Amino acid sequence: MRTFANVLLPAFGRRVFFALILAAVLLVPKTFTDNSPREIKIVTSVFPLMEFARAVAGDRGEVSLLLPPGAEIHTWQPRPSDIVRLSSADLFVYIGSDMEPWLNDILASVRNPRLRTLEASHGVSLIELDAAGELNLRVNEREHEHGAVDPHIWLDFHNDQVIVDRIAAVLSEMEPTGVPDFKKNASACKKKLQSLDETYRKSLKSCVHKVFILGGHAAFGYLARRYGLHQVSLYGLSPDSQPTPKKLIEVVELAKKHRIKAIFFESFVSDELANVLAREVKARTMVLNPGASLTKEELQSGVTFFDIMERNLENLKDGLICR
Repeated sequence: MRTFANVLLPAFGRRVFFALILAAVLLVPKTFTDNSPREIKIVTSVFPLMEFARAVAGDRGEVSLLLPPGAEIHTWQPRPSDIVRLSSADLFVYIGSDMEPWLNDILASVRNPRLRTLEASHGVSLIELDAAGELNLRVNEREHEHGAVDPHIWLDFHNDQVIVDRIAAVLSEMEPTGVPDFKKNASACKKKLQSLDETYRKSLKSCVHKVFILGGHAAFGYLARRYGLHQVSLYGLSPDSQPTPKKLIEVVELAKKHRIKAIFFESFVSDELANVLAREVKARTMVLNPGASLTKEELQSGVTFFDIMERNLENLKDGLICR
């Protein structure tokens, strides 16, 4: 079939003709998609931050987790594909406070001048270890030089509410048309966190034991502080540490003194040391999940941050004999 372009234009002219048509199509203003909300691409370093960002952004955000399922955030190493993914993101939300030792390297490799970053630990109440290894309380103003900071900030549900507000504020700056949605979503998320906080407070108020022992690292300091408990761990903040024989003996003696009936261990961490302690003091072992990461199966089945925290509460109530 002979077309207008075939009749009137030679081969070279036809190429120019269709190039102009293509350019015109690309330059035509969008009429429908521009009216729909722009999806902000958000990447987070740990699972709780993904949950909070997804709750606040709603339909206006595409939220993903940087770490693969089951990865240990302290020891994970970024791949080139992770750098590429961050380079196409609009917002990166991370903990800071020594949680992500690879953070500076990956941000230095990202080629995206428009990438916004949000350090979730800025402005929340932190637990810091001083030179003597004692716990101190302070508000993070970005100075971490005085000692190691406990990075598990999401295990204080008041901290989480501050983080939710900060995510809403940043998203509102990035997408002003979404401000009403972000405010409404943040308010709903904070109400759930307040309810969870109150449930923990009531449930852990009348427990036979106020001391809980971890056969691992000190991941639950924020939870202990908030609900008047005392965390005793075999070693400090680093999950790669190992307890000294002296520390092991001290914890065994403490467990016997307080007649501890349960030794806790973390999911994703070997329960070997917890079992050693439990045998020594004739106690059972129970799991607590910090919630930084999930397995592939948990992610696929839709396990939420609130599901994890509710399971932790049930195990604490059982292990501490709460009435």
